[in-house]
Amino acid sequence: MKITIISLLLLYSCFSFGQDSTQVALKKEKNLRLLPLPAIAASPTTGWMVGVAPGAYWSLGDKSNTSPSSALGSIIFTQKKQVLITAKANTFFSGDHWNMLTDFRFFINSQPTYGLGTGPQSAKPIGTGGGDFSDTPFQPIETAQMMEFNYLRIHNTVMKRIQDSRFFVGFGYHLDYHYKIKDELLDLESPDTVLTNHFAYSFLNEYDPTNYISSGASVNILYDSRDHTMNPYKGSFLQASYRVNAEWLGSSQNYQQLYLETRLYKAFSQKMPRHLLSFWAIGSFITSGEAPYLDLPSNSSDMRNRIGRGYVAGRFRGKDWVTAETEYRFPITKNGLLGGVVFASATSTSREELVLENVTYEKLKLFDAIRPAAGFGARRMLKRAGRMNLAADIAFGQNGSKGFYFAVGETF
Repeated sequence: MKITIISLLLLYSCFSFGQDSTQVALKKEKNLRLLPLPAIAASPTTGWMVGVAPGAYWSLGDKSNTSPSSALGSIIFTQKKQVLITAKANTFFSGDHWNMLTDFRFFINSQPTYGLGTGPQSAKPIGTGGGDFSDTPFQPIETAQMMEFNYLRIHNTVMKRIQDSRFFVGFGYHLDYHYKIKDELLDLESPDTVLTNHFAYSFLNEYDPTNYISSGASVNILYDSRDHTMNPYKGSFLQASYRVNAEWLGSSQNYQQLYLETRLYKAFSQKMPRHLLSFWAIGSFITSGEAPYLDLPSNSSDMRNRIGRGYVAGRFRGKDWVTAETEYRFPITKNGLLGGVVFASATSTSREELVLENVTYEKLKLFDAIRPAAGFGARRMLKRAGRMNLAADIAFGQNGSKGFYFAVGETF
């Protein structure tokens, strides 16, 4: 059975009604506009997915001086018995004097991991060996190492605008709690030990491989000149965040992390602002201490789980991570109802040197290996006033990797 972008867009078009072709099942209460769309999609990580994926935008002040706020949520059930609940919002208060970023997630999840770094799979240092941690070299596991776990995330950042500029400064609290972790391939009992990347990393860095907590506070600097939070036509978004995870805040270990993000938008025409070029880059770096395995920076670990299309979420993981992506967006119909995108990206992650008994696996530096991806997609404008799009993308990575992505709102 195949899923095509056009067929899904046509499916969701069936929910349109009224004289305005861009009107959908929207509920309007004062300044709040809600789009309660059903979700039907598929991905290699989840199989088929069904549920609801509402989007919303609203204004908390005079529209002449208050940027629109936006939120995306989901309640998803998957073919692989996963439950994915999310709520993510970017809120501007009256006069844009304050800005708040919110990211809540609860997952009953299963996800493959492939080891650390973006080097070839043969360089990944875990597999089957001679029992326990002997000096017999482990043969790498060539397939994905499936994991099951529950995950709770509560991130909230509040920032104050600096006078009349577009700069904001503030503080945040961040909780990441992974528990009931199960390595499906891990086998420490048989004569030929099967050692997974997650277990070896946790063992070497003194983490309980069945559960761990990252709990910390952050200081944040943000510059946001975008003309819209959900679907910008111009402007830029620059964020720097330094997070300190501390045992006294409940973290399993002390470690610190630097997060940098850039989004840029350049329209080619004032008459047709949807014809534009956009750029997105994220860098995340563990600056001190050792992060838990599943909290290490990785592709799709942004707030909206979208960067690095073309690869399974978490496919590339490491102490340092950088992904850059550019996207060309263009209208297809004169009324702006349908549009298209083409995009390309590149990802790199690092791996520290690992030593298991007498076996040493060399360090992989950031940018030693780069993983490209590219793809295309279609857009259907659901509401012109709020620039709310229905997005469907297909992306392709190396070695046959690919993915289909379906969402309300632009990817970035």
